[in-house]
Amino acid sequence: MSAWDAGRPILTAGETRAAEQALFDGGMSVEALMARAGAALAELVWRHAGPVDTLIVCGPGNNGGDGYVAAALLRRLGMTVRVAALAAPRTDAARHARDGWGGAVEAFAESAPATVLVDALFGTGLTRGLDTAVATKLAALAAAATVTIAVDLPSGIATDDGAVLTEGLPRFDLTLALGALKPAHRLRPAADHVGRVVVGEIGIPTDATGLRELARPRLSAPTAADHKYSRGMVAVAGGAMPGAALLAATAAQRAGAGYVALSNGAGGGPMALVHRPLEALIDDKRVGALAIGPGLGRDSAARDILAVALGSARPLLVDADALVLLGQPGLKRLGALEAMAILTPHEGEFAKLFPGIASDRLSRARAGAARSGAVLLLKGSDSIVAHPDGRAVIAPAAPAWLASAGTGDVLAGTIAAMRARGLDAFDAACAGLWLHGEAARIAGPALIADDLAAALPRALEQCL
Repeated sequence: MSAWDAGRPILTAGETRAAEQALFDGGMSVEALMARAGAALAELVWRHAGPVDTLIVCGPGNNGGDGYVAAALLRRLGMTVRVAALAAPRTDAARHARDGWGGAVEAFAESAPATVLVDALFGTGLTRGLDTAVATKLAALAAAATVTIAVDLPSGIATDDGAVLTEGLPRFDLTLALGALKPAHRLRPAADHVGRVVVGEIGIPTDATGLRELARPRLSAPTAADHKYSRGMVAVAGGAMPGAALLAATAAQRAGAGYVALSNGAGGGPMALVHRPLEALIDDKRVGALAIGPGLGRDSAARDILAVALGSARPLLVDADALVLLGQPGLKRLGALEAMAILTPHEGEFAKLFPGIASDRLSRARAGAARSGAVLLLKGSDSIVAHPDGRAVIAPAAPAWLASAGTGDVLAGTIAAMRARGLDAFDAACAGLWLHGEAARIAGPALIADDLAAALPRALEQCL
């Protein structure tokens, strides 16, 4: 299984420009690439909205040129299409596209609404917000439309960090990602404005990117030759709050681990759960993953348990309290471990563990992974998995009802089960994150963490 191979590529603004330049260096013209983009846009508008009156608002760059091309194609299909321009085209390709449109071009500030609004003002690479008058007009046109479609990105969004640069930016129904997804399609708050994202294939190369979208993992089903240890043995180190550790252990069981043992627990849990001392577990070479942190506590006893875990040769998953206790000395030890560790902080835990990293979420996750030498899963509504070598995966928006006590403990146990079954640290984090999100969708609104763990077998079934 490789979650890395499965996910769709995500290109930053710079990678998009480089990919386009590779096509140009190979002999393709800017006009030919624009024709592909415009055709993809026209097809999307036609298929999604049908033959209804459409207003395409065009900016002065090549994003506007895509809009002119689409307008001409839609008119040939018999649609009522109007074009409004913010300014005259500034590139040769955009001027060529406007000439190909050949129809009237309204002034953007004076344009009337239509049933369908297509925003082709500014796409990838925007670094500043829209002027107030432009933003106000765009919002008014969007509010009056029945269907709103953005080309590549809604105007007023930063491509790489998911920032919304313009106050009052409307939420679009649909966004056409040209060539590949961009980080802003998956990073909040920008992701809240893009609606459903459709990738328009225009032939740009994507093999050089180090960033992908989280996708359903491909996992092997147990065979007749398997036994409980070959399916993966997980150890969970308990502590001050036994319920949290029990949730993690139960999740590991429900995620397919063949043997799960809990140390320092208060007993209870599924009858299949084994209770063993931590010292015995870390000496057991059959343990494929040791999860520490859920319910650990932050007292001296918790520090002692963490020290024992860090001194073991078992692949570690470090979560919750263990992240807070880890500190800089613990971080230095992670890089020297025989097996790459997995860290699963939320924003608050990340800030304590990595003070001074104050960039956007994607950059923070990558920097944290590089600094620790561990795979880092930065949890949130737009969770990110980062590898020390720079690879990263962004998850689509998770169900909002995951904001419930104990769901992070379930995630820790799920990832530990993936690690114990033999996946490397990066793939295990990706697979566990996907299963966690899918289990939340299965469990539905008003779930509690126990429901989430119970839904894991149905999520896992989709991956076999």
